[in-house]
Amino acid sequence: MFWRLSKRSFLTAALAGFAMTFGFAEANAEFPEKPLTLVIPLGAGGSHDLNARVITSIIPEYLGQAMIVRLTPGAGGQKGTQEVANSAADGYTLLFTHNYIDMLQQHVENLPYDPNADFVPVARINYAPIAIVVRADSPHQSFDDLIKAASDSPGSVRMAHSGNWGALFVPAAQIMKAKDVAFNLVPYQGGGPAMQALLGGDADVTMGFPSTLSALVSSGKVRVLATAGSERIYDDVPSFEELGIGGDVGFMHRVVVAPAGTPDDVLAKLGDAFKALQDDKTYNRMMGRLGETTDLIDGPTYQKMRVEQSEAYRELVNAITSQ
Repeated sequence: MFWRLSKRSFLTAALAGFAMTFGFAEANAEFPEKPLTLVIPLGAGGSHDLNARVITSIIPEYLGQAMIVRLTPGAGGQKGTQEVANSAADGYTLLFTHNYIDMLQQHVENLPYDPNADFVPVARINYAPIAIVVRADSPHQSFDDLIKAASDSPGSVRMAHSGNWGALFVPAAQIMKAKDVAFNLVPYQGGGPAMQALLGGDADVTMGFPSTLSALVSSGKVRVLATAGSERIYDDVPSFEELGIGGDVGFMHRVVVAPAGTPDDVLAKLGDAFKALQDDKTYNRMMGRLGETTDLIDGPTYQKMRVEQSEAYRELVNAITSQ
């Protein structure tokens, strides 16, 4: 009996010790222990998709785990955004979004999440100036031609965009306001599908970012009519400022956010990995081929920008919707 009790006591103690050891190891495990998921709330083939393919091909070197892209388009970016808002705040599910979805939509729609309370920025990856494009065989040879057509026949020019109040919709609305014209705005589930609509003849004009345009421009499939900012990107193409369109129109910030409540040490590890990309030669070379910037802003700094963006977008929405 003594042996049996002693043996049982020994096994119990051993199992308890194992459980304590396992629990301690689990609690102190290094993040990440498994692959991460980068959710893009937009369709395939857009600039976010192309940028993400570069990011996720290299960042495993700095995280020690794979990062998997998951495209979840729908409801102007809300479907994928809500998916991440509802996910565990453990750093394993991240959202690769942009400033219009992140901070503007809240001023025009009742969202199923609170972008301010439900997310925390990991990093602003880069920014991109938008360009207005038509097919190479389009009768619109210049931006002025496009505006004249829209002015002569309001609503006849079909503008494909990536969803209401998204990265293509907002600049289009601002341009219409600045030039007092009306396009027929046709929504698609992302910049990629919008570009395919243009190429397929279902739209007369759309907009795009460097990563989605470089191959199309070089192959002669599209013609660029204007680009955002004050400086020319293409020697023979006017900038928005030259055309009398405000200098702040058409800039998209690509940002990675995590569910609110993600531990600070996890956010720091993620932030360090994205920061390390900035000095990676392969990353810079691949982003250069896309024509994209590599101008990272850390999460805490970008959070201050988010607050400013929110107020600026509130004013913009009020100005557009009051017309």
